[in-house]
Amino acid sequence: MMPGRRRPARRPSADEAVAREQWSTAHGGVDPEASVWIAGWLSIVHRLTGRLAGRHIPPGWITATGLVVSLLVPLLAWAGDGWPLAAAACAVAAAVLDGVDGALARWEGTESAWGRVLDDVADRCSDLLMLAALALLGAPVALCAAAGIATLLLESARASARGAGLPGIGAVTVWERPSRVIVAAFGTGLCGVAGLVSATDDAVRWIATAAAAIAVLLSAAGLLHLLVALRRALR
Repeated sequence: MMPGRRRPARRPSADEAVAREQWSTAHGGVDPEASVWIAGWLSIVHRLTGRLAGRHIPPGWITATGLVVSLLVPLLAWAGDGWPLAAAACAVAAAVLDGVDGALARWEGTESAWGRVLDDVADRCSDLLMLAALALLGAPVALCAAAGIATLLLESARASARGAGLPGIGAVTVWERPSRVIVAAFGTGLCGVAGLVSATDDAVRWIATAAAAIAVLLSAAGLLHLLVALRRALR
């Protein structure tokens, strides 16, 4: 390739294009191509889904596995020293499994209303477990609880709006699942690094507190954004 020339973007396959269209429909018409992160994330999920397709693995099993991996996040964070690094890896792995279960159900035509309910319940448990990991690392419980309450209120308002007839998700806020995973993964990961290089727990506690504070700010902003969007859409 000549110097200075950009490599052309990889064109998605036909199956991947359909998967992205389905994702867009499920997320209120958001164009995944508008974000490099979303497009890349969906590409990873699609490849993993393609490897699992045809193996007769129930999507519910993947949902359950993701929940178990999420449970490891606070347990590994509680272990201290460098173990929070493993907790960060588990947070990312759980998020990947969260994307694969729904994609596999759509791929194999086994998507169901009950499956979506189970997926949502598992997601909320995962959200709270990641915040619990920050609390175990030294973040004030009040901050983690505030972020958890705001997260549950956000998703509850979205679910209520759907029940009232709103199509899609209402609005893409700054506090969606990717943001929650990023805050938890970076928070626990940096705590793991600090636990390995620092002789005291002060650095770990400070990092966990900063991550929890960011979670509070983003969850509050996301909740306000969604409520305003829902009021406009349902009025």
